[in-house]
Amino acid sequence: MGAKTSPKWISAILRWPLLWHAARLALVSAYILGGFTKLLDLAGAAAEQEHFGLYPGLLWAVAAIVVELGGSLLVVVNRWVWLGAGGLGVLTFVAMLTANAFWTMGGHERFMATNAFFEHLGLIAGLVIVTILSEEAASRPQPAPGSQAIQGVSR
Repeated sequence: MGAKTSPKWISAILRWPLLWHAARLALVSAYILGGFTKLLDLAGAAAEQEHFGLYPGLLWAVAAIVVELGGSLLVVVNRWVWLGAGGLGVLTFVAMLTANAFWTMGGHERFMATNAFFEHLGLIAGLVIVTILSEEAASRPQPAPGSQAIQGVSR
């Protein structure tokens, strides 16, 4: 992607074998939690969807659960990342427009919704970045056995 500019100790940390896996898991952790929370309280999840104007609430709740858990799984296992991250990104975009419509609010509520809106935008950017990195890693030649490589990211 560009010239190596990190200090050696940072580069060493970035090469830790489990960091790539942990970062992908951390990126989707809110979706995993949200998916299981909705799954364990389907009626509450449907009510939440309807609160934000998404009808029928049960259909939207089930779709959210499938995308949150299925998309997260694809990102974590580093398979079809484009599909998993893409689904999570679209879900997040819909949530931004419905739950964080700061342009319709005033006062402190507007302040909180504006922050949440742009935090979600940053999360979408993170999903795009993990997809780019996975695509780049998949297009590189596979390293020889015994060489230094991390699954999904060759160094």
